[in-house]
Amino acid sequence: MNKSAVEAKKILEIKHLKVKFPIHKQWLSAVDDVDLTIHAGEIIGIVGESGSGKSVMSQSILRLRDQDAVVRYEGEILFEGNDLLQQSLSQIRDIRGNEISIIFQDPLNSLSPVHTVEKQLNEVLMLHKQLSKSEAKKRSMELLKLTGIPDPAACLKNYPFELSGGMQQRVMIAMALACEPKLLIADEPTTALDVTIQEQILSLIKDLNETLGMSVLFITHDMGVVSKLCHRIKVMYLGQIVEDAETEQLFEAPLHPYTEGLISCIPHLATERGVPLPTIPGTVPPLSEIPKGCHFCTRCKYADERCFQEQPPMIEAKPDHFVKCWKYAEAADVGEE
Repeated sequence: MNKSAVEAKKILEIKHLKVKFPIHKQWLSAVDDVDLTIHAGEIIGIVGESGSGKSVMSQSILRLRDQDAVVRYEGEILFEGNDLLQQSLSQIRDIRGNEISIIFQDPLNSLSPVHTVEKQLNEVLMLHKQLSKSEAKKRSMELLKLTGIPDPAACLKNYPFELSGGMQQRVMIAMALACEPKLLIADEPTTALDVTIQEQILSLIKDLNETLGMSVLFITHDMGVVSKLCHRIKVMYLGQIVEDAETEQLFEAPLHPYTEGLISCIPHLATERGVPLPTIPGTVPPLSEIPKGCHFCTRCKYADERCFQEQPPMIEAKPDHFVKCWKYAEAADVGEE
């Protein structure tokens, strides 16, 4: 695909995004200078441990934290060329659930416990698509059937707490797809589900991506999940993207020490009984204790003095394979006087 074709097909482009919150009387960045591009029909995975800034970054696209928290943004979030950070909240509400939808990690806490599935699905369709109540009900049944629910008519009458975890998540997906969005944000949608249901939900998202041409931003801490689903993976740590590559290339030849650690932690059937799985030493530090240099330096076995003093640049260490690490930056003579 030539450059002009790629440019024409961009759905979302994030440029130098910083998201800051007031902590201990200072503004600290939960998201720190993130760049990200999603093209039409593409599934991009964001992976990293809890505390890496994945959810804050994804929720910032729809500015979901504006209403209940003090937050500052820097940079740009371009959706089809329009900067969402410059839109009014009224304009953002027209986009939420309509052109960009989101699936949350815990469907039971995201769905209203006092309204039926029918009422909640109908509300989305009547608000954004101006359908009548009867038209909305018909479309709601079609959406539930699309997500694999065997008896949509019965499901519509249920309250969320009457459904299993897998069924709740399918209802959430149906709501997210109600207005045929151009971009679906899936924020750890399978974390609370058992392995069988998880596989079904992942297959459903992949099928919908292929049949509807819908772009997907998939957020998870599970490297095994992104390996099956995503076209491209961005590894996130302490608010920064530290590695960015196509899925196959990233798993075959990870460059960043953090990515190496995440992949080594994936369980394998061949692992000998009684042999503990590898772990990454330490934990993700709080925002108030982010290292001065490379964010990962306090947990990295390769770190030297420069890693603790200066942040490395993001460089293209291999064709279309980017990494934020001094090991590769120095090899490419980047950042040297």
